[in-house]
Amino acid sequence: MMHRRASVRTAVALAAVSAMALGLSACGGTAGPGSSTSGSASLTVWSLQDTALNPVQQTSIKAYDTATPGTKVTMQTFVNDPYKQKLQTALGSPDAPDVFLNWGGGNLATYVKAGDVADLTGALQTDPAFLNAFLPSVLDGGKIDGKNYGVPMEGVQPVALFYNKDVFAEAGITAAPATWADLLTDIDAMKARKVTPIALAGSQAWTELMWMEYLLDRVGGPKVFAAIQAGAPGAWKDPAVLTALTMIRDLVDRGAFGTNYGSVGQDSGGADALLAKGRAGMELMGSWEYAGQLAGAPDFVKSGKLGWTTFPSVPDGKGDPKDVVGNPSNFFSVTAKSKNTKAAVDFIEKTVASPDYVKDLIAIGQVPAVAGADAQLQSGPNADYTTFVYGLVKNAPSFTQSWDQALDPATAQNLLTDLQKVFNKQSTPQQFVSAMGAA
Repeated sequence: MMHRRASVRTAVALAAVSAMALGLSACGGTAGPGSSTSGSASLTVWSLQDTALNPVQQTSIKAYDTATPGTKVTMQTFVNDPYKQKLQTALGSPDAPDVFLNWGGGNLATYVKAGDVADLTGALQTDPAFLNAFLPSVLDGGKIDGKNYGVPMEGVQPVALFYNKDVFAEAGITAAPATWADLLTDIDAMKARKVTPIALAGSQAWTELMWMEYLLDRVGGPKVFAAIQAGAPGAWKDPAVLTALTMIRDLVDRGAFGTNYGSVGQDSGGADALLAKGRAGMELMGSWEYAGQLAGAPDFVKSGKLGWTTFPSVPDGKGDPKDVVGNPSNFFSVTAKSKNTKAAVDFIEKTVASPDYVKDLIAIGQVPAVAGADAQLQSGPNADYTTFVYGLVKNAPSFTQSWDQALDPATAQNLLTDLQKVFNKQSTPQQFVSAMGAA
């Protein structure tokens, strides 16, 4: 997730995107780093299953196929966790796709180190209009050792606290929680009404990780995780880690997540449904939550019953309440051994920042990772939400990338496994600290 602060005048941004599209039409794009057109090719693109985003992707693929005779693009989609496993085994093998979605950070760095990802630096440098179309801090999420290996392919994705306004009203809650004390008071009020205070898809540990990410930032500031990410000796033993975990355990013991969260799935939409149907009051989730609710429960969104806010401040915390965590964006990368590298790069350049694609992202409630989108968002659909997200990112002093993406896959898996044990009361906060320190 991201730390974007670029704010270019909209006219300039739109001109950059339009110039990029025209420039690519004139020069035929860059087929492979620094090359020319793609020619005939059959491309395979791997992405995640997303009921809101996938139709937008298919529209862009159809437009690309129409505009590029002889090239056929096929997209395959997967659910989150199985996709991560499939990608690890497929990259570098004959079964690898030409273009694949990834999350940047340590996840992407592992594939780069293995020689499985094409360096896109030359292609971007020869198309400055394309390069400048993105928020620089978002584009940096696809950089490894100063080189570009990924290009943003969807909206910025900070994590926010979503809530059901009807549930709040019925519990006598008049405003979204701004402080930790507010949150605890609201939890108790909803419990008294026999409503699960916070929807949590606890069968998938990455949904629990967002609570740890925000609490560590609020308690200790972004430098604590930065030290963990850098592999600094003793970083997991920073007192802020234990404090954050203890606050999580307090939430569990307080009944904040109910009693059955361990069987709720996110890929199946379980937690989202609890929120939309009024069976839960809040949900901490990435900004894609709005698009997901718009697709799965449109009446809930269009009626104005869905609310959103920033993560609460923590008393005496060192973190800035404006800090955010999440994903700068998801990225498209090209496999190094693809037989269609030129066509793959051409496909990325002609789709992910095109005016039509950007417009379609806004239409489904996403906030494009392009510079100067303020006015477009203000005049577009879902403006209240999209401008909130854009401002959240633009004004954030720190944007910490999701830990399971920032860390290498092995460490991230240990983290998720041990954190889930804390949520399930199978281990203590201190045991988590000891386990991660040893790992």
